[in-house]
Amino acid sequence: MKVFPTILGQRINIKNDIVAGLITAAVSIPISMGYAQIAGLPAVYGLYGSVLPILFFALMSTSPHMIFGVDAAPAALTGSVLVSLGIAAESAAALKAVPLITLCTACWLLVFSVLRFGHFVRYISEAVMGGFITGIGVEIITMQVPKLFGGPVGHGELPELIVHIVHSAAAFNGVSFALGAGTLAVLLASRKWLPKFPMAVVVMFAGALLNWRINLTRFGVATLPSVSPGLPHFVNPAAAAGVLPMDTIIKYSMTIALVITAETLLSSSNMAERKGVTLKPNQGILAYALGNFAAAFTGCCPVNGSVSRMGIADQFGSDSQLTGIVAGLAMIAILLFGTGFIGFLPVPVLTAIVISALLGILEIDEAVHLAKIDWREFMIFVGAFCGVVLLGTIYGVVIGVALSFVVVLMRTMTPPRTFLGVMPGQLRFYDLRTAQGAKPIAGAVLYRFSSNLYFANYDLFEEDILGAIRPDTKTVIVDASGITSIDYTAAKKIDALYKRLKDRGIRLYLTEHISSVNQTLREADRDAMIQEGSVVRTMTGALLAAGYHPPYPVEGGESNSPNLKRSRRHLLLHDIEWAFGDKANDEIAAYVQAIVAHWQQSEEAGDSLEAFMRHSPVWQHLNGVREDDLLEHLQQRIGAIAKKLDLSAEEIQKALGERRRQIAEQMKREDPQMYAMLKAHRGELDEFERGLGKSRLNGRKISGLDNLRDYLHDLRHLIDRHNQTPKDK
Repeated sequence: MKVFPTILGQRINIKNDIVAGLITAAVSIPISMGYAQIAGLPAVYGLYGSVLPILFFALMSTSPHMIFGVDAAPAALTGSVLVSLGIAAESAAALKAVPLITLCTACWLLVFSVLRFGHFVRYISEAVMGGFITGIGVEIITMQVPKLFGGPVGHGELPELIVHIVHSAAAFNGVSFALGAGTLAVLLASRKWLPKFPMAVVVMFAGALLNWRINLTRFGVATLPSVSPGLPHFVNPAAAAGVLPMDTIIKYSMTIALVITAETLLSSSNMAERKGVTLKPNQGILAYALGNFAAAFTGCCPVNGSVSRMGIADQFGSDSQLTGIVAGLAMIAILLFGTGFIGFLPVPVLTAIVISALLGILEIDEAVHLAKIDWREFMIFVGAFCGVVLLGTIYGVVIGVALSFVVVLMRTMTPPRTFLGVMPGQLRFYDLRTAQGAKPIAGAVLYRFSSNLYFANYDLFEEDILGAIRPDTKTVIVDASGITSIDYTAAKKIDALYKRLKDRGIRLYLTEHISSVNQTLREADRDAMIQEGSVVRTMTGALLAAGYHPPYPVEGGESNSPNLKRSRRHLLLHDIEWAFGDKANDEIAAYVQAIVAHWQQSEEAGDSLEAFMRHSPVWQHLNGVREDDLLEHLQQRIGAIAKKLDLSAEEIQKALGERRRQIAEQMKREDPQMYAMLKAHRGELDEFERGLGKSRLNGRKISGLDNLRDYLHDLRHLIDRHNQTPKDK
């Protein structure tokens, strides 16, 4: 287990981390002092909680971006514990009780680390994380709103906070509001137009300077309380253990530890996901414990990963825990030499800085995106958000995780499934709903079920199969590649289905699944399918066992006779169709239109087209062979394309022809052997088609088909080798 894992041995931006650390320390002054008072401590303890805890956290944390310190949720919970114990805020009893609560919280966090609670985050989806972070952000912003116009900070959940804002309106101060709202507007504008400029520091010093010059307190503007210089003193946090009811302390401290774990772990995981960083959650919880032990021995309340300070640090390019170390050292300097400056800081200005940072962590875009693509994921987001703002942090996580499991259950109860067919000229199997030109095999049902099979979804599985059986059906083949497990109920029922269909003269095959499914059938003593050869490794093998040989007869009396040239082209078009769905035709049209536009706009069409192909986000991964096939296909449909795009057919033909010429030249330069073989192979296609026509016997292609398979295999090998060849050789 490494110390300082985000700094030692890592490439970091020292300049950005130092700047972000200094700004974080400055902004932590009002945040930490305010939350310390919520926890029932004098304001200066908020500054104490920004020294050793943040340094001890940086010692072990694997999160490069999380900033530790006194924060809203643990502070509010600590304050509620004091209320339940009947201890007055900022009293001598509070100064003894709070460190004991913090010590017990640290012990719980140590236990969580040993028990590897970090794996809990695996069960939390992106939607839960987004709703959780947004809920915390909205709640803290709502807490801070009264301070913009001269009122006191709120606490509680969102309904209580809204009521508090309404009641605080009686203390509305116009100068405070103008100062706070103006500062917030400047910060939001600078985020858009000057994102790298440290505007937060500028407005903070400007506010202090303004107060120093004109004394804003004359107009009713609140400033931070004065702080005596000096570092925190060490205390014995267990001194009150014999005085206070330990059962109550232990119970509440476990709740605080759970909140710290959930909030910090989810927040840091969310940021790590955005930044592409890998965390070690259990080591992270150990870092939370160390930070809280440090807080306990300096008399502070429980400390937590701060979403607001993390947002501020990220805004200024923080890249490692060097930011936290700089912030901690800067706070030491402030406590020793800068406490006089603190008393000049206007509260509305500092509140605007906090709100600006919190607005940056709200996952509103993600919520809108989820609402568009998956209403179930959106409801998980909303559930987690509402749980946080209405019930509290822990409830938000529990609701979000519970909804996630409900959605998983819903998806497995109605999983993706489809019926398959074949396409003329190809040997693969295609989704009959999406693949244009695909047809069912005569007398057979090919069914794909893409989920584990168990009691809750088996009836759907059986209904689909029975509903697809036609009077001429003799074979049912299940593509079970998506079935990785099967429970006893499903094993029993599929065995019964197999026997019922057998009595009707229909053979049921199970194919493409992993061997553990067969093991489950055997262990359940439902292995009739296995004993009678109806469990086959591949769909092609199942068709062969059922008496079907390529070319497979399709409904309508045709067959899917292989044609190499057509097969490759249809294969590509089906891949495009599969990737883009109902927008495939629009994507192809846009591709052609872009080529023609470059042809028209540039006198050197070749260079322009090369640039287009290099930078096109959609088509740049097509290798030369596949793109050439697509272009050939498009050239055969010039009339329809010209009509769709309202362009000249002659211009389209020239543009596509020029692009095909470039492809040939590029292949000739990069892989002459493949170029020669493909060129020769194209000349042989017609000969193959004639030879295959002569080799028909009782509707089957024998030696001709074998030869064609060999050529298909060779060509696929050549294309794969070309795809793996470096382009810069």
